[in-house]
Amino acid sequence: MAEIVGGFLVPHDPVMFVARDAAPAEQAEKVWGAFENCAERLAASGATTVVIVGNDHYMLFGTTCLPKYCIATGHVEGPLDQLPGLKKEQIANNEALATAIAEHGSESGFDWAVARSFTTDHAFSIPYQLIVKRAAELSGREIKAVPVYLAAAVDPFITTHRARQLGEQIRDAVLAFDSDDKVAFIGSGGISHWVGTKESGQVNEEFDRRVIDLCCSMDIDGLASLTNEEILEQGGNGAMEIRNFICAMAASGAAHGELVEYQPVPAWVTGLGLIELRV
Repeated sequence: MAEIVGGFLVPHDPVMFVARDAAPAEQAEKVWGAFENCAERLAASGATTVVIVGNDHYMLFGTTCLPKYCIATGHVEGPLDQLPGLKKEQIANNEALATAIAEHGSESGFDWAVARSFTTDHAFSIPYQLIVKRAAELSGREIKAVPVYLAAAVDPFITTHRARQLGEQIRDAVLAFDSDDKVAFIGSGGISHWVGTKESGQVNEEFDRRVIDLCCSMDIDGLASLTNEEILEQGGNGAMEIRNFICAMAASGAAHGELVEYQPVPAWVTGLGLIELRV
C-alpha cells in the first residue's frame, strides 16, 4: 500500500517572480532559501508523488463554472499565467493515484470534479517548480505531482470543515492505494494578503503568527474554527487560502509542523510562511 511521508505548507506568491528586487535583500534571500530547504527535505523523504492542494485565481474557472473541489486525473501542464522564471511545462501526473482518489471519493460521499486535461495556475506551479521539480533534480528520481484545486479564492468558498473532510478522504484513498508510492502533500497559499483591494501590500504579522502556531501544533480544529469574517478582516481575502492548509494537514496526518521560515514582506504583498508537516 502507498505510504504517506509528510508534506509542507508554503506560499505561492507571484510577486516574488515579477518584482524579485522589490523585497529587502535579506528577506528575499531567506524566502528563496526556505524553498530550497523544503526541496532538500522533500528529496530526503523519498517521496515519489506529491499532491499539491491549491486554488484557482479566477483564471482556470470562472463565472461559468466554480467547482468546490477538482482533481486532475490526466494530462497536466502549466502554469497558464507564465511569470519571469516560471514558464509553462508538461507535468508528470500520477494519473493512477489521482483516479483512485476520485473513485474513492465517489464511494464515500465526495463527488469530485475531474479534469482529464488540465492547465494549472501559479498556486500549483510555484511549489511544483521550486520544491517538487527541484527535489527531483536533487534526488535524481522522478517525482510526480497531482493537482487538487479548492474553491478558496472567490465566493462561494468551500467551507473549512469540508476542506478538512476532503483531506481526510484523500488520506484514506492514498493509504488504500495498492502501490509502493511514497506520497507527500503540499498546501499552497497565503498567509495574510489582500488581493485587488485598497489594503493590498499590508501584512498582518500577528494573524500570520497565530496561523503558524495552529499549523505547527496541528490544531486543525483551531484553523477550521476561524470564520470567514475573521479571516477577511485580519488576514485579507488572500488568507482564505488557509483552506488549502487545512486540507493538506488533514491528508498528511502529520504529528506536528516545523516552521522552516516566516517573513512578512509588504513589498511582496504577503506574509510568507513555510512549514514542514512531519509524520
